[in-house]
Amino acid sequence: MELTLNPALQAYVDPLTPAELEALERSLLAEGCRDALVLWGEVLVDGHNRYALCRKHGLPFQTVQNPRFQSLQDVQLWLIDQNLARRSLSDFQRGELALRKRDLLAERQVRPAPEAAPLAEAEDGLPPAHPSPEVPAAPQERLVTREAVAQVARLSSNQVVQIEKIQKQGAPELVQAVKAGLVSLNAAAAVASLPVPEQAAAAEAGAEELKQAAKRVREAKRKTGPSLATPAELRQQVAELQLENQRLREQLQALGQAV
Repeated sequence: MELTLNPALQAYVDPLTPAELEALERSLLAEGCRDALVLWGEVLVDGHNRYALCRKHGLPFQTVQNPRFQSLQDVQLWLIDQNLARRSLSDFQRGELALRKRDLLAERQVRPAPEAAPLAEAEDGLPPAHPSPEVPAAPQERLVTREAVAQVARLSSNQVVQIEKIQKQGAPELVQAVKAGLVSLNAAAAVASLPVPEQAAAAEAGAEELKQAAKRVREAKRKTGPSLATPAELRQQVAELQLENQRLREQLQALGQAV
C-alpha cells in the first residue's frame, strides 16, 4: 500500500535520533508493526518512521482513519498534541510546539477552515475531509496568554519568553544547538542578544564557547546596567503588547458570550 507523505505536515514530525530509529527497527523486526498507522484520506499522519521501516523490510502494517480530522488544521493540532505528550522532548521543543499551537488556534479563530472540497476538487495533494456528524472535531480553547502557552508546554512564562526570543533573534546555528541540547534555554537567550555572525561562530565552536558567550553577555549587562531600548526594540515591544491586549479582549468577549 502506497501512502502519501505531505510536506505540510513534516514540520510537525520531529525525526528520531539514530539510536531511537535503531531501537524501533529492532522492535519491528522482532515483533512486527503492532500499532496502526494513522491516516487522513491517503495522507500518512502518524507513523512515518514505522512506515519507512516496514517498506524497507517488507513488513505488513495496518492503517486507521481518524474520523475527527475535518481539515488540515485538525491534523496539525492533533500532531502537536501527540508530540507534546512525548517524554523525550526538550524544553525548547515543547515550547516551540505550544507556540505553533497558539498560532494555529489564533488563525482558526480569524479564518475558519473552509468546507471540504469533493474528492475530484481536492487541491495541493491534501485529501478531502471525511465529515462525520457523530464525531465532530474536538473544540480547542485558544492560547491567549503566555501563561496559557507555558501551561501547555509545562514550562514557566519566562522560559516561553526565552524561546520566543531565540526564535526571533537566534541564528539558525544557535537554534540548532538548542535543539541538540548543547546549550540551555537561559544561555541561548543571552547569546541571541549578540549579532547573528557572533551567534553562529559561538554555536559552531561548540557547547563550551556558547556557555562563555552567554557569560560575556551577562557580565556586560551587569557592568553597563539597564540599557535604553532602540526605537526598533520599542516598536517591537509595543506591537507585542498590542497583540497581547487584543488576545485578552477576544478572550473576555468569548467569556461574555458564553455566559
